[in-house]
Amino acid sequence: MAVNESVTTFPLNKPRLVANNQAVEVPRFAKQSLQSGEVALVGAGPGDPELLTLKALNCLRQADVVLYDYLVSEEIMALIPSDTILVCVGKRAGHHSVPQEKTNQLLVDFAKQGHKVVRIKGGDPFVFGRGGEELEVLADAGVRFQVVPGITAAAGATAYAGIPLTHRDYAQSALFVTGHLKEDSDDMDWSTLARGNQTLVIYMGLMKSHYIQDQLIKHGRAASTPIAIIERGTQVQQKVFSGALSQLSELAKQAQAPSLIVVGEVIRLSQKLDWFLPNTDRNETAVANGR
Repeated sequence: MAVNESVTTFPLNKPRLVANNQAVEVPRFAKQSLQSGEVALVGAGPGDPELLTLKALNCLRQADVVLYDYLVSEEIMALIPSDTILVCVGKRAGHHSVPQEKTNQLLVDFAKQGHKVVRIKGGDPFVFGRGGEELEVLADAGVRFQVVPGITAAAGATAYAGIPLTHRDYAQSALFVTGHLKEDSDDMDWSTLARGNQTLVIYMGLMKSHYIQDQLIKHGRAASTPIAIIERGTQVQQKVFSGALSQLSELAKQAQAPSLIVVGEVIRLSQKLDWFLPNTDRNETAVANGR
């Protein structure tokens, strides 16, 4: 038996919500401007420029000065107006890096000179991004600031790889940790990290992949546990290396930074849920594959 449903349409120029079958007009959001002498700490997300928030884009367009690092994709940097002053303050293992203290001082100096300053970071600035440290310096110096969150790599890269962080059948929790470990002074709670029925996401873990593999297996994670390494997640250069935990260190040799390591049974869903087609015309490939 057919079901009749009544659908109410609204003019496109009048955003509305529908609650209890009553149309309620929605007030348009007020754009908060970046003020002179202020710093906006902005999360750029994992790389796909379409994942940049509207507020982040507004800040980039208003900025006089943008301090950026190597994790901000070229596509996002291309959105910055050509007359904006760009200052690279990136850090990269084995390469010349700008000391954190220098970055902090530049933020203070540019703001006190009256500039509208954006400090843009890959992912979210409060997730292994040292954003809190930079804001402490600004607060101590009496500089105004605002924070614009970004999609962190653990959420963005896994989504583009078809890996749900949680799933009722596989993982009831997710843990995010950094792989910048000092083996001689390791204070990580490996017993907690090695528990089953959870997803473990490791940022910046390629260089320590062998140690991470050994510690997880030593503390109870099965060597057969599925793992994935997602290189340049959400970007057209995205690559995913999948295997078992016992293969982590070998797979890490094939990947390049920035890469994310994911450990857990949810990875079993990746082939079924894979939807992102990097390095191709996605529409043409989807048709060819019958997707």
